[in-house]
Amino acid sequence: MHIAIAQINCLLGDIAGNSDKILAAATQAKAEGATLLLTPELSLTGYPPEDLLLREDFNQASEVALLALAKKIHGITVLVGHPRVFEGACYNAASVLQDGKVFATYHKHALPNHTVFDELRYFKAGTSPLVFDHQGLKCGVLICADVWESNPARLAKQAGAEILLALNASPYHMDKQDSRHAVARQRVFETGLALVYANLVGGQDELVFDGASFVLDSAGVLAQQLPAFEESVRTIEIDCSAGHHGNPLQAEISPTLSIEASVYQALTLGLKDYVVKNNFKGVVLGLSGGIDSALTLAVAVDALGADQVHVVMMPSEFTAEMSVTDAHSMAEILGVRYSELPISSLFNLFRETLSEEFFGMPFDTTEENLQARIRGMLLMALSNKFGSIVLTTGNKSEMAVGYSTLYGDMAGGFALLKDIPKTLVYQLSNYRNSISPVIPERIITRPPSAELRHDQKDQDSLPAYEILDAIMEAYVEHDASRADIVGMGYRATDVNRVTSLIDRNEYKRRQSPIGVRITQRGFGKDRRYPITSKFVLNS
Repeated sequence: MHIAIAQINCLLGDIAGNSDKILAAATQAKAEGATLLLTPELSLTGYPPEDLLLREDFNQASEVALLALAKKIHGITVLVGHPRVFEGACYNAASVLQDGKVFATYHKHALPNHTVFDELRYFKAGTSPLVFDHQGLKCGVLICADVWESNPARLAKQAGAEILLALNASPYHMDKQDSRHAVARQRVFETGLALVYANLVGGQDELVFDGASFVLDSAGVLAQQLPAFEESVRTIEIDCSAGHHGNPLQAEISPTLSIEASVYQALTLGLKDYVVKNNFKGVVLGLSGGIDSALTLAVAVDALGADQVHVVMMPSEFTAEMSVTDAHSMAEILGVRYSELPISSLFNLFRETLSEEFFGMPFDTTEENLQARIRGMLLMALSNKFGSIVLTTGNKSEMAVGYSTLYGDMAGGFALLKDIPKTLVYQLSNYRNSISPVIPERIITRPPSAELRHDQKDQDSLPAYEILDAIMEAYVEHDASRADIVGMGYRATDVNRVTSLIDRNEYKRRQSPIGVRITQRGFGKDRRYPITSKFVLNS
């Protein structure tokens, strides 16, 4: 027997298009000899539908599409994920389609309600297992978070399952695949059953689903793994002979990517799908000659192609000549459209207009922010005129401590590096250059500067990024207390300064564009702190 995995990129809300994609995967799988096809969680609608699930018309459209799809399924059995309204409640469901009908339906038991998940807001938990017979093999169905708890797999085993089939929409973060393998092995060891794990692939707003679907045999050994960050339909042979019933044979194992490779591909896929799925005509970004905008440009070209990318250098009296030279050089290397729009005259006009209001007052962050906002206005004007989306270029370290300007360098539609700490920016830049040198070496080696005043360096205002990033990770991603972080060996002055900046800049982050989630906790759906609060965290 051959079972196929459809690792597909579903467009949320495109129920007809997703149905066609499932049918195409079924046709391919059948042609390759498979008799059973497993698709991702909520493959019919895309994941996560969020408040669309509260709309009656959305759920009705899903139900109609499921019945229509079932009528087209012949000669192969297909497991399809979809929402289901049943007896007044909405369920996260998976249905078995065969011989033109919906043969059976399973309701997800474990509803995650943490980090980026809100399933208790929409779904009621199922309580019954589903085990169906496929050519003499009893198949137990699980959906995503069911794999992360013991009880759903245990119930399937008790109901007679001889193999576990799991539909998943498991979003990416660093080291996620190792966690998936470990949890799936626990279920295999507890039940003694092989497990087929089909995962969604593609970008959905700030989430990226990395695919990397896999199969574990009944001993927990990896028997197959699909490539990460790309669509794929693969089959695996299941041994149904006596003594091996339901155990997969060894098949191709795509390698697990390095941290740098996986993060880079997550950024590339997340950006591509956001731009393409939302029908933007391309991207425009400010290219400053610094490392953040350089990495953003490299990812944008790899994601969309040079013809879809427009970069703008906007020098001022504080911009170093090397910044202009390096920005132009990188634009030439990548073959993108390059524009140079000096802002000195605009900056002087603003200062002249405000001269009476600011009489006798020194040059400070007000004038620095004016420059950032002038640049933001120019980029937004280009966006409005040509239909491109503005990519902001700030990184997670800057977003954490507020080292950014509202309505200035934060102005845009997608913050590509929003969850990338500065130290990882350097790692990713070197990784990209190891493939082919596109970022001039001087951009990587020179000290970072916003160039909003003479001789400015980031470290004039912030601790060294190695220190800042470590404190930020402990405080934001692991909820460590200030005392705990000091106990890790960091100076109390640095810890108090960084954590205080993180706390008081929530109002800025709340107004920032979304960006690709890379870490276990980004500044997005999975970190929800109040803006107005007098509580001092971990005081």
